[in-house]
This record gives sequence, C-alpha cells and structure tokens, in this order.
Amino acid sequence: MAKTRKDLRGRALRKGEMQRSSDKRYSYCYTDPLGRRKYIYANDLVTLREKEAELTKNQLDGLDIYIAGKATVNFVFDRYMKLKANLRQTTRSNYLYIYDRFVRNTFGNKKIADIRFSDVLQFYNCLLQQQEMQINTLESIHTLLRPTFQLAVRDGIIRNNPTDGVLAEVKKNSDHQSGIRHALTVAQQRAFMEHVANHPVYFHWWPLFTILLGTGCRIGEALGLRWEDIDCENRVIHINHSLVYYPVGESRTSVQHISKPKTKAGERTIPMLDSVQDAFEMLREEQLENGWNDVEIDGMHGFIFCNRFGNVPNPQSVNRAIKRIVSDYNATEEISAKREHREAVLLPDFSAHHLRHTFCTRLCEQETNLKVIQSVMGHKDIKTTMDIYAEATEEKKQESFERLAATWNVF
Repeated sequence: MAKTRKDLRGRALRKGEMQRSSDKRYSYCYTDPLGRRKYIYANDLVTLREKEAELTKNQLDGLDIYIAGKATVNFVFDRYMKLKANLRQTTRSNYLYIYDRFVRNTFGNKKIADIRFSDVLQFYNCLLQQQEMQINTLESIHTLLRPTFQLAVRDGIIRNNPTDGVLAEVKKNSDHQSGIRHALTVAQQRAFMEHVANHPVYFHWWPLFTILLGTGCRIGEALGLRWEDIDCENRVIHINHSLVYYPVGESRTSVQHISKPKTKAGERTIPMLDSVQDAFEMLREEQLENGWNDVEIDGMHGFIFCNRFGNVPNPQSVNRAIKRIVSDYNATEEISAKREHREAVLLPDFSAHHLRHTFCTRLCEQETNLKVIQSVMGHKDIKTTMDIYAEATEEKKQESFERLAATWNVF
C-alpha cells in the first residue's frame, strides 16, 4: 500500500501536494494540456486547496491560450475528448487512432482561429487524392473534426464552424464512392466454404465461417460467444456482448475486453440453422477431446472459440486467415479453370465483416419482412439494413423479372 504523504502538522496531503521544509510553504504540481509541469503556491493548506478548486473549476491549465485563439486543432480536440466522459473505451480508442494517424501531425498543428472553409476542403482533398483514402474513412475523420470545431464555436473562440458543408462539397466534386462492402455471390460463397472444408490446413476454420455466414454476427459477437449463450434445445443463439480488441495506454498494446452492444437492438436472439448447429457440435466435441477453453476475459469464461495457443482468437487473426485462404483458392482455381477450359470463379479480397453482409443479402433474398431482417442483424435503424447491408444482386434481379414476366399479364 502506498504511504500517504503528510504535512508538518500531520495532515494528509493529496496527490500533487507537498510542503517544503525550507520555508514551510505549500505547493501543488500539475501538468497543463501542453505537457508542461507547473506549480501553484500558498502559505497555508486551506489557501492552496482554494487555488486548486479554482484551477479545476475554470480549467486554467490552458484557458488563456484557448481564449486568445492561439490554441491548435490538437489542443481543442484533446479538450473535446476530455469532455466525452461517457464514451465507450472501444470508441475512444478508435477515435484516437484515427485522429493520431491522419490529423495530429499535420492539420492538427494549425491554429484553430486561422482555419477557414477552404483550408478544411484542401485538407480533405489532399487525403483523398494523395493518400488515396476511401470516402468512408474521410467521413470518420469528419466525424471527429466537426464537433471539435463546434466546441470552439460554442465557447466563443471562433464564429463559424469551417467544416460545415465541406464533406458535401467533397462528395459532389469527387469520383470517390462510399465504401460499400459487397456481399459474396452464391457461387463465391459456396466455392469459399468448399475450399475451406476440404483443405488439409484450413479445414479447422470451417465452423467459425459457417457460424458467421449462418448468423450474420459481427466478428466480435461471434468470437465472444460462450457455451451458455447457445440454447440448443430451443435452437437459438443469445447475443448480448462482444469481444473487442483494442490498444490501451501509451504503449498502445492491444488487449481483449468484453463490450456490451452499443444499442439495445444489439441484444438479440438469432435462430439456429442446421449447419450452424452442426458447427457448434463440432466445436463442442473438439473441446471435449482437447479440454475446455479456460480463458477468462473481464470475468467471463467458457468461450467457444479457441486458437492453438489456448486463447480466444482476435478479429485480425481471422482476417489474416481469410486473406491466406482466398490467395490459396484463387491460385488453385486459375490452374483448374485453364485445365478444364472454363471460366474461373475467383474470390475477391474480403474480410470477416463481408460475411455479415453476405448473410444479410441471402436473408433479404428470401425474407420480405424488413423488421425480421432488422432484428436478426441487430440494427437500431432499418435504414442501416437497407442502405448498407442489403444489396440486390444481378442474379436476383434477373430472377425477379423472370417471375414477373410469367405472372404479370397486363400487356
């Protein structure tokens, strides 16, 4: 246990407080937003505590710089993030990663009072053209910069938000399209799964990919599943948490944590297809033979998925496996297609999240009740389901018109 520091009268001192033995004066040490160590002094402890309260109340650690309009974008962004007290740790980590990577060392060093609409527009265009950034990544950056400038507007540091209307202008004048994750076609989906199932090295991935393609779970939701979340009697899967893997601390070392769904819609039950139940049975038999997963994460245990090191896999390892499988399949398929004088069915580059899109597309092809689709996918807004996840494949459009031609006798 850490020893409590006391003054010469035996009173406990708070963190940062001390009493000098030379002149008996009290001091309080703190770090301002620019990383500089500063001190405040008083002849007695009561006065020092009053100064500390005033420091906290008025946020004097940089207020003069802020009011004078000399603060940089970085300064205001850091201030904005400190005010987001209830932000989820995963979201906070993602925000900091995006900002630090694309903004902090360049645009972030500009003084916020000097920035105009054209400066923001030029910065966005530079990201799109020189760094070949996708428009959806730019949208994520805009999601951070706009409230940062808005905070300065509300504090009276600047009059107008220079980011207003910039993204719309960029989209209007840019050929970049929002990044849409296209679902695999039925042929691609079957080719991928058959290759995994029959491959001597990659076959152990079959249960996970079957569950992803048969439930539409997000990768974190699937990896976070425990045996108690599976109700084989009623053939349903309970989704009420997710496994997240994000960097923490100054070292940015990534660790696994359990996260609750962002919205109430994320907590749901998903009916279990036969193939999905078979996948769970395979995993159960494997753990019965090799031993149960004893990993504990944030108090939770009994996880279904386990890698060869005895740990729960992280999403990056799954995406790396997909990349290797796709590369192996395409190389084999090209040779086979040439030998058999047919057109090769090649797989595109995709991630685990594309499997969620693929499931949703297959579901939309069979199910017409939008509320059912929304519930299974765990979307708060039905617009998300229809605009982002569900896409009309060329095959289904053709089938739809063939049925229409056969039944719609109005000409």
